[in-house]
Parts: sequence; C-alpha cells; structure tokens
Amino acid sequence: MADPRCCAVHQPNFFPRLSTLAKIFHADVWVVLDDVQFNARDYQHRARLAPLGDPSAQRWLTVPVHRPRGRESRIGELLLADPETSRRRVERLVHQYYRRAPHWASARDAVDEVLTALALTDRVADVTEVSTRALLAQLGWRGDVVRSSTFVKSDERSERLADLTRCVGAATYLCGRGGARYLDEAPFLARGLAVHYPPPPELTAREGLRTVSALWALAALGPDALRTHLSAAVAV
Repeated sequence: MADPRCCAVHQPNFFPRLSTLAKIFHADVWVVLDDVQFNARDYQHRARLAPLGDPSAQRWLTVPVHRPRGRESRIGELLLADPETSRRRVERLVHQYYRRAPHWASARDAVDEVLTALALTDRVADVTEVSTRALLAQLGWRGDVVRSSTFVKSDERSERLADLTRCVGAATYLCGRGGARYLDEAPFLARGLAVHYPPPPELTAREGLRTVSALWALAALGPDALRTHLSAAVAV
C-alpha cells in the first residue's frame, strides 16, 4: 500500500468487480459509503457471475432487499427481504459456477463468510461489506475499514469525499474512472489533499471481466495471481 496514507470511498458492493476491488486494495483505508441513496440498478445488492471458460456469459446473483423508506432509503437502512432464501441462492449459484475452478477452495472460503453473515444479520450493508472484506482477506489486505455514516461531512458530493478523506487521516483520495466523471478536485486542494486516479487492472480489458464479480478471478487464478494482477496497477 502507498505512503502517505490514502483512502478509497465506495459503496458496499456485493462481491465487487475487479476495478472496485483493486481501488480498495491499493488504499490504506476503505470508507464504506453507507449513508447515500440506494441505487437498485447498481451493484450494491447484486453481482454478475460467469462460467470459467466464458466470462462474457453472465447472469445476475441478486439479494432481494426491502427499502424501509422507499426510494429515499439509504444503503445502511436496507434490509434483506428474505435472508434464508438469499443464503440458499448464493450458496447454490456460486457452487454451480465455480466448484470446478482450480482455486475453488479460496473462493469457497470467501463465500462461506457471506453465508454466515446472511444467517446472522438482516442488514444488506453488513452482508455486502463482508463480501468485500472476504475477498480482500484472501489477497492479504490489512487496511482499515470505517463507515461514512460515523462522520460529519458536507452533503455536496465532492466536498463530502474530501471531508471523508481528511476525517480518516488520509492525504490522498483514490478515484476510480466512474467517479472521475463528476469529481471536482477543488475541495481536495482547498484541504491540502491529493487526488489519484489508479487505472483499472489489465485483466478488465478481457471481454466480460470489467463487469463480472472478482469471484471469477479469485476462483480461476487464485489469491497469489490475483494479488499480482492488482498490484501491477500504478500506485500513488
């Protein structure tokens, strides 16, 4: 990880994609963005699975959710609509897709943590955070994880990100390609902070690997090879 301290701010995604995992992997701190509005079209409660031999042939693995405040519900407020059904679905589909993978044991260990979480909590953010932590643990990541809801910060998007970066004692904010489209660097500069735009892993150039869950790469390549691919990205 980089020195000085850097952070990534990202919503908890369910078994996140390679680009999301790589950004967090390069950070010293992951700020889980749990107090923004839930987006049902995003990856906050679902992931794409794909066969080992054809990562472009994808299907959704979705955890149905209940929004206590309707469309105004924030990520941290979401509840699992049917935890037991979700647990069975996750176990069945992941086993179906990856049980014959050369590194199934590593993928299974990560998935088992999520199955345990599904049995212990009805909070979607808890489960999705565990799914990311489990993948990071397989890669040997030893960073810190905090939730944005525990901090006081601005409501304006870029101001909020700059505030969160400063709150966790980071000097650099890691911004992905998606965030780069809307990020205003001025609030960071005003606080004496830097912004870095790490490129996505080269693996994502392969058809299908930009959108499929990083579970595919963990099962197909194994933790060591995946760590090498993620580490190859330009750091701060």
